[in-house]
Amino acid sequence: MKKIPIKDIQKNSIAEEMEIESGDYLLSINEQEIKDILDYKFQIFDDFITVQIEKKDGEIWDLEIEKEDNEDLGLIFEEELIDKPRNCANKCIFCFMDQLPPHVRETLVFKDDDFRLSFISGNYVTLTNSGYRDLERIVKYHLSPINISVHATDGEVRKMMLQNKNADKILEYIDYLTTNGIVVNAQIVLCPGINDGKILDKTIEDLSKFYPMISCIAIVPVGLTKYRENLYPLTTYDKEGAKKVVKQVEDWQKVLKEQTGSNTVFVADEFYMKAGIPIPPYETYEDFGQLEDGIGLMAFFTKEFDEYLKTIESREIHRTITIATGKITYDYMREKADILQKKFPGLTIHVYAIENTFFGPEIIVTGLITGGDLIKGLQDKELGEFLLLDEKIIKQDEQLFLDDMSVEEVKNQLHIPIVFSNCHGDDFIKKCIENA
Repeated sequence: MKKIPIKDIQKNSIAEEMEIESGDYLLSINEQEIKDILDYKFQIFDDFITVQIEKKDGEIWDLEIEKEDNEDLGLIFEEELIDKPRNCANKCIFCFMDQLPPHVRETLVFKDDDFRLSFISGNYVTLTNSGYRDLERIVKYHLSPINISVHATDGEVRKMMLQNKNADKILEYIDYLTTNGIVVNAQIVLCPGINDGKILDKTIEDLSKFYPMISCIAIVPVGLTKYRENLYPLTTYDKEGAKKVVKQVEDWQKVLKEQTGSNTVFVADEFYMKAGIPIPPYETYEDFGQLEDGIGLMAFFTKEFDEYLKTIESREIHRTITIATGKITYDYMREKADILQKKFPGLTIHVYAIENTFFGPEIIVTGLITGGDLIKGLQDKELGEFLLLDEKIIKQDEQLFLDDMSVEEVKNQLHIPIVFSNCHGDDFIKKCIENA
């Protein structure tokens, strides 16, 4: 049987209680070999399990464990998936990884395309490196919902976009998964002149036939950095192009709403902002199935912001703070800051749009701001008591920005404490006014 090295043990866990240690090996659970994290999660689900461990000295322990259903044992492995994550088999014409600056950290340039990470971490997968054995495992372990990067249902267009001759089976795979009870969230990275227009109509029509098993179709704009030498020539959406996309999708929403009772297809907030069109109301986004993809994030934030603000009494707050944001969200954040300043006399909020020199001027979203660009954009500005940032711009487990600058380095160079807020409007308000 495969011996799985145990890297560490969680404190106060079952593993610690059973005296399992770092350096031991997991041999089996319920007499079944464990090949990856799916086998592990499936086998530990019940309230009574048997676990076989090989100790560092070679002694074999057979353990009988009573626990709560689905309670984890507290084993920490070298790899999150137990085995290695699968590399991406594609060479997508729009791949962001191919547009990174030289010398970025290794974890940024590793391209995974692993259906297990789709379920565990919410990653999107193309399924081009998966066959029916993998699909059967998805069904067996009921990995639902699964996030799939579709981009186009036209087989020839999808093969061209992914640069993979096996990319044309996507509707066949989705049919198999949804027929067997797996819910799919579909993503479309929209590239001008490639998969928009009539191709987008076909993609939406094809995918919407799987509703409700395809619960959400998210359309996001292609992101282009300044590092595209020798890559496929692509452009981004200008104001008129964004307007066309928004209208096309909203027309589809009307059709699908009448047919199924659901809007089903949604465009990222970035399209509305580029088009100069107000973000749709909160109710438009239904269950916010792909909030992490920037779909309805501003409507979600605004609702929580407005509702929480109503619960707070107006009072004087003598404080000056700074908010750094991407260029595309500057007007929106300035509007929210003005509302807070009006509600709380004496509160001053500086809002600065940060120019992205690390990736290039076409990158205007907040989530890709780097530490170096924060320093460049803020070093000569009045900042106040602290700098408030969106927590998505750092690597949470290491407190690093995308350019590998640490939060501590940025704080020291700007001579100001840094506070992080999540995507919730109420948390944003609390961070602006708490302890004042």
